[in-house]
Amino acid sequence: MNEKRKTAMSRSKNMSRVKSKDTKPEIFLRKLLWHEGFRYRINFKDLPGKPDIFIPNHNTAIFINGCFWHVHENCKLSTIPKTNRDFWEKKLKGNVERDKKNIKKLEDMGINVLVIWGCEIKAMEKNEEVMKRKVKELIKEIINRDKK
Repeated sequence: MNEKRKTAMSRSKNMSRVKSKDTKPEIFLRKLLWHEGFRYRINFKDLPGKPDIFIPNHNTAIFINGCFWHVHENCKLSTIPKTNRDFWEKKLKGNVERDKKNIKKLEDMGINVLVIWGCEIKAMEKNEEVMKRKVKELIKEIINRDKK
């Protein structure tokens, strides 16, 4: 089998396994929030962008963005593939533009929006001190934004 074709097939197989909801980072963060007493809706379809987590009592939408798919600036996990570069630049740029539009719509509705990056979740999973600090910061943001 041609090496290029083999690579394309394995890439296709890998990409088909990428989930859009109930990802490990989402589940990790949901468990932390639940443990802290927050009750939420997941992938709330009634809101623009279907936030990964919506906390009605605090009017807060949380998006857990993968660094690659949502182009996390200055993150080593966010690199554009060298093959088919034009396609990926267009695709990822479209994702970022859609994210901005959805965030603007939510903010115009008076909803507080938080974006948590995949690399932040990974750091939390690896280090309990980082996790405790990040959870504390997140709770503070949710509660303080609620008061505005």
